[in-house]
Amino acid sequence: MKSVKALKWRYATKKFDPNSILPAEKVEILKKAFNLTATSYGLQPLKLVVIQDKELQGELEQASFGQKQISTASHVMVICIEKEVGENFIENYFKYVKEIRNTPDSILHPFKESLIGDFGKKTLDEVRIWATHQAYLVLGTLLTVCAVEEIDSCPMEGFEPEKYDSILELDKYNLRSVLVLPVGYRAKDDFFAELKKVRRPLEETVIEI
Repeated sequence: MKSVKALKWRYATKKFDPNSILPAEKVEILKKAFNLTATSYGLQPLKLVVIQDKELQGELEQASFGQKQISTASHVMVICIEKEVGENFIENYFKYVKEIRNTPDSILHPFKESLIGDFGKKTLDEVRIWATHQAYLVLGTLLTVCAVEEIDSCPMEGFEPEKYDSILELDKYNLRSVLVLPVGYRAKDDFFAELKKVRRPLEETVIEI
């Protein structure tokens, strides 16, 4: 029940304490959680940009419709997708598989060729939609780990990706921003922190067969 208790404690933080900074070890936990998240085929078509720079956070706030969580959070995490997931990207993934598991080429080759063929048939938009779905998997993992580690967070879709991409110069990394997660510690006067969590009754949301 420890995890359930943590999820009950979690809420979308509306006001961070700007003077409370996450310890480096907590940030490291979130980075590792990002990297360990499940993704389709294990391909990880994502990168995480971790920001701890108040001046830069102020710029990003303006590209987030003025939401103060961006500038007051300890850190801002931007979940990005690779602009392209093609043959080279897939080849690199299978290099890691071979290095780490020492899997023979005779086993890897058919799966690798199947993926290359499958992705070769997809349009660029289809690949980016698929990659964005993986970003949401990552967001769920990070929110849960934040709750367990008693790190406050606020998941955000409400920002202007093109402006983020420009401010963070994501083009040079061949990335596009898709989700934002400011993290830190809630302010003592955040009214929303004490409100009861509103959820539909369990019997309305779970079907047992």
